[in-house]
Amino acid sequence: MKKYISIDIGGTAIKYGVVTENAVIVKRSEMPTEAWKGGPVILKKVTEIVRQACQTDEICGICISTAGMVDTQKGEIFYSAPLIPQYAGTKFKETLERQFGIPCEVENDVNCAGLAEYTSGAAQGSRLMLMLTIGTGIGGCIVINGEVFHGSANSACEVGYMHLRGSDFQTLGSASALTKKVAGWKQEPEENWSGYRIFEQAEQGDTLCCKAIDEMVDVLGEGIANICYVIDPEAVVLGGGIMSQEAYLRDKIQASVNQYLIDSIASRIRITFAKHKNNAGMLGAFYHFINRHGQ
Repeated sequence: MKKYISIDIGGTAIKYGVVTENAVIVKRSEMPTEAWKGGPVILKKVTEIVRQACQTDEICGICISTAGMVDTQKGEIFYSAPLIPQYAGTKFKETLERQFGIPCEVENDVNCAGLAEYTSGAAQGSRLMLMLTIGTGIGGCIVINGEVFHGSANSACEVGYMHLRGSDFQTLGSASALTKKVAGWKQEPEENWSGYRIFEQAEQGDTLCCKAIDEMVDVLGEGIANICYVIDPEAVVLGGGIMSQEAYLRDKIQASVNQYLIDSIASRIRITFAKHKNNAGMLGAFYHFINRHGQ
């Protein structure tokens, strides 16, 4: 059975594992990204992960999911937020293929999450889906007939920057915006609050936490509706750590989206929550590789 090394590079952790040709993760581990050390250090870490994998398994391909904007043809980063200095220009594909003689493919992490949910997750069976990851910012991905829509220059669906209410979507609707708002209202340090604590307090009846969540949900509903007016997806999949609060959020978000969409569109769109959780990046990177090379 063929095996692949799949690596998911996030701002906090690098998750990696061996994936079989049947999309089963048979080995899994992670290490700190140490993003502040920059792109060259991350490339060195990834190289060592691949080296170790090749010592224990016969690896047929290197599959990478990563933060930042990715040139999928060249397999390199062409834009990255300041969180990872010197990341733009990191040539994963060229470096790893030259060193190991194994094909390598690289894709943006949100696109990988979307591809995973489309192929074997919450949007399986749909033709056109929208994936949103709600975290520090808001990331987006559109998958059409099994292919990620990249736009003309690999920067499609950067919905976090979408103008909304005199600001932008992620400044108003992200998980980090939620914690910042609650901390401000409570006049406490922001580090005292997390998404988990806010939902915990809301379920206990904390009026400020409830109000902050409702305001976030209202923003998400408007943003999702605006995107749906343009692309008319069959499914909208919501991911990111805060979306683990599905029981609390599902009906609220559905109602908010319905408020901003006309009935004829709202009735056809399925709002759902990500299935693959922490494995989405690795699985999506594997699916991206297979789409390019076959098995």
